[in-house]
Amino acid sequence: MRIKILVIDDEESLCEILKFNLEKEGYEVDCAYSAEEALETDLSSYSLFMVDIMMDQLSGFDFAKRIRNNQKTENIPVIFCSALTDEDDKVMGLNIGADDYVTKPFVIGEVLARVRAVLRRTKSAQQMAFNVSQSIYEPDITFRELRVDRNEKICYLKGEAIQLTRTEFDLILFFLTHRNRIYSREEIISKVWGEDVVVTHRTIDTNITRLRKKLGDYGNNIVTRQGFGYGFKEAY
Repeated sequence: MRIKILVIDDEESLCEILKFNLEKEGYEVDCAYSAEEALETDLSSYSLFMVDIMMDQLSGFDFAKRIRNNQKTENIPVIFCSALTDEDDKVMGLNIGADDYVTKPFVIGEVLARVRAVLRRTKSAQQMAFNVSQSIYEPDITFRELRVDRNEKICYLKGEAIQLTRTEFDLILFFLTHRNRIYSREEIISKVWGEDVVVTHRTIDTNITRLRKKLGDYGNNIVTRQGFGYGFKEAY
């Protein structure tokens, strides 16, 4: 069964270029020329969404938020393909839950490489989830009144669930399982985002700033060492 990809962009010519080249790679590709049209399809049947941001009514950001809030589609990867090159737009896209962000005009070879990388990571994550489901229960990670449930993917502060993005959850899990050592931004990218994803230092800084605020007093345990990186210190 071939992998299905949905391309969502109001530029029909660009959709056709992506469709042609993706199909040459062996993928099954459908196109939707608006987010509204895409929402009328069986979204759960796709393995990847490639989404423009600036569309007439419903934006790509809005589309991504909707699928992330739907249990049937929340884990399907998203790649934004947009003419918006501002760093804040990229950070917003990644914070919404996008798996990658490609700026227009793009080189088709790079796009195909990013598609392969995202699908490879997704397959690996699914296999890991399957292995966990077939193995023993993963114990929670705790630090004082902070608890991370690795099975339910929820972080609790003083018994109350905290609303974290996927990236924020991965960050706190990384820090709690790698305490009392400073890690460079490059090491954090490798461990949290993966080596195939292009992530700027500003993206890391933004996500850590958001995470600190959500952790309350425990945000102070995530320390910065100027010129080196970040770490989670049990005593600060």
